[in-house]
Amino acid sequence: MNPCNKVDLKIVIIGALGAGKTSLLHQYVHKSFSYDYRTTLGASILSRTIQLANTTLKMQIWDTGGQERFRSMVSTFYKGSDGCLLAYDVTDAESFTCLEVWRRDFLDKIRTPATDFPMVILGNKIDLNDRQISKEAAVSWCKEKDIPYFEVSAKNNINVDQAFETLAKKALVHYQETIESCLTDSIKLTPMEKSSHKTCC
Repeated sequence: MNPCNKVDLKIVIIGALGAGKTSLLHQYVHKSFSYDYRTTLGASILSRTIQLANTTLKMQIWDTGGQERFRSMVSTFYKGSDGCLLAYDVTDAESFTCLEVWRRDFLDKIRTPATDFPMVILGNKIDLNDRQISKEAAVSWCKEKDIPYFEVSAKNNINVDQAFETLAKKALVHYQETIESCLTDSIKLTPMEKSSHKTCC
């Protein structure tokens, strides 16, 4: 691979209201945490550039709102995504229950087979004591869907980098495979049709 190779990827964070999506993003990009983040309406965007092997990878990360009444608006931001972080709050059972709704809505909007698209599940707020969803239950659900799972804490910066960069690696591989597939398809030659003209004897 070209050592100067640069790739831009669009990553989206989705999930229920209050799952801590904004906190996770700010922890990953700015290494900071605040109790005073306002509810995201629509989407906000932050970027971070990392090095993966010989590739300089710039991630444009879209933090989307989790309010139900804005679901149709939020889903318009899914277009062109290269990867998806799906977050829930381990202290909120409902945020876990609706993971499948968010996952299905996302995959339906981007029209990509579920088995092919880079996705990672984040169980956030493991620093809190009033946990409602066990790690075993979350791992079992993710294993069934064949999606990597990380228990994270945006507040204490636990597994945040690992989760984002696992998705980045999956997204980069998917991006490269898509590019290669497009190039292969573009150079296929169509056999020439046999001429209908008769040749001279």
